[in-house]
Amino acid sequence: MTTSHGTPTLSAVQGIACASFVDALGHFYDHRVHILDLVSPTPTRPLFGPAATIEFLPYRQDREEVNAAGFASWFYRAVGDEPAGKVLVMSSGGHPGVSHGGGTKLSRAHNNGLAGLLTDGRLRDFGQLADYSFSTWCGGEATRWGGDVVTPAAANVPVEIGGVCVLPGDYLYADSAGAVVIPAARVWEVIAEARKIEREEDGALVGIREEDPVSLRSTQSTHDER
Repeated sequence: MTTSHGTPTLSAVQGIACASFVDALGHFYDHRVHILDLVSPTPTRPLFGPAATIEFLPYRQDREEVNAAGFASWFYRAVGDEPAGKVLVMSSGGHPGVSHGGGTKLSRAHNNGLAGLLTDGRLRDFGQLADYSFSTWCGGEATRWGGDVVTPAAANVPVEIGGVCVLPGDYLYADSAGAVVIPAARVWEVIAEARKIEREEDGALVGIREEDPVSLRSTQSTHDER
């Protein structure tokens, strides 16, 4: 049963770790939901919000209809008429080591009130990105412009990020451990399950502090991971 409480914001997930979301999603789905090896210019600032996607593909000079649009056009196609609170998700286009943008063109995310930016490609100008209002997570920092290697090709379509399928409207959460993709239809259920898991973990910590080493040394293993 799905319980609706409106549109969740960062305050709704405050204090929940990425790992708890991954464990919670495992109670609902069998597919991969976690993205690893991301870095941020502000690693203590978590990211949360619904995805607006841009698919990047390897650059081709003869794709005039794609190239003529430019990043600005694809950005506004992706975020739509209500950009505030969204997370711009950009696929690497098969080139995760290439820059997908920098502090100047990505200032649009700040100007339009986006909650965050996530890509498995690289980004330039970490110092500038750190000063913006949104949270940024990516594959690493870059120095060279990458527009001659990859280019935006489609907006608000399913994209692949770090081996995970992201659909427009999916919720993205990211912290220093990694990122997780939460289907919008069950976002409140997943939040509730993640909080339940964290309460159980807190209870387990108390139990571990109070356990008796003498009795445990004489007890046959139950294969419990703790």
